[in-house]
Amino acid sequence: MAISGSDWPLGALELKVSDLTREVEFYEWFGLTRAGGDDHHAAMSAGGAPILRLTAMPNGKQRPRHTAGLFHFAILLPAEQELGAFLRRAIEEKLPLTGSADHFVSQALYFDDPEGNGIEVYADRPRSEWRYPGGRLNIGTEPLDFERLVRIADPPRKKFSEATRLGHMHLNVADLDSSQAAYEALGMEVMAVAGSVMRFLSWDGYHHHLGINVLEGRGAHPVQPDVLGLRGFEIRRLSRPLTDPNGLLLAPSL
Repeated sequence: MAISGSDWPLGALELKVSDLTREVEFYEWFGLTRAGGDDHHAAMSAGGAPILRLTAMPNGKQRPRHTAGLFHFAILLPAEQELGAFLRRAIEEKLPLTGSADHFVSQALYFDDPEGNGIEVYADRPRSEWRYPGGRLNIGTEPLDFERLVRIADPPRKKFSEATRLGHMHLNVADLDSSQAAYEALGMEVMAVAGSVMRFLSWDGYHHHLGINVLEGRGAHPVQPDVLGLRGFEIRRLSRPLTDPNGLLLAPSL
C-alpha cells in the first residue's frame, strides 16, 4: 500500500545547533532550502513543508557518551534515479559521505553535518521486492552498487525535489522494550529486529518510520535541554505534544 504525501506520518525534526549560520550554509549546500526563520531559528525544506528545523544554542553542551538522542535522520528521495544523481553530486562536490548500504528494502547513503548529526539519504525499493522470512521484514546490510546507481542516475541537481520528505528517524535509546511500548501506543508496529540491539517500527506497513537502538549502552541517560542535538520531531498523527521515554519531544508540529 502506497502512502500519499498528505498521509505521511512524519513532519520535521528539530536540531539544537551551536553555529546556526554554518549549519544553514551546510544544509543549503547539501540540497535543502531555507524556508523561513529568524536570527535564532531556520526552517529547511525541499520546496514544500520543512523537513528540518534548526535552533541556535551557542552555549549548548556537547552530547556526552551514554546518552539517548539522534543516531541519524533520514531524507527519503522519490526514486533511485534521484539517489543516483545525489551520489554523483556527493562525489563531485565532496559532500561528507561516511558510508553506504543496500538494506534490501532501500538503498542508502550516510553523511554527517558539521556538528556531527547523522544524515541518511535513501530511496526505497518497490514493496513488491520486500521479503518477510519468518514473518518479519528482511532489513539487512550489504554493499551498495555504486556503479549501477551512477549508471541509472538522473542529471545531478543542486536541490532535492519537492517530493522529498523526512523518511524516518533513528534514535539511540535507553531501553528497547520501553521505547517500543511507547511508540506502539501511538499506533506503530515492529517490522524488523536486528539481534538484541536494534528494532524497526512503522505505521501502515512501511519498512520503518523509526529505528531504535542501544548502541550508546542500555540505560543511556535521557536527552537534556541544554545539550546540542535532537530536540524532537513531528508526528502528524498526534493531537497533542508528548515526551518519549528518552526525553525527546513528539509533537503534531514543532
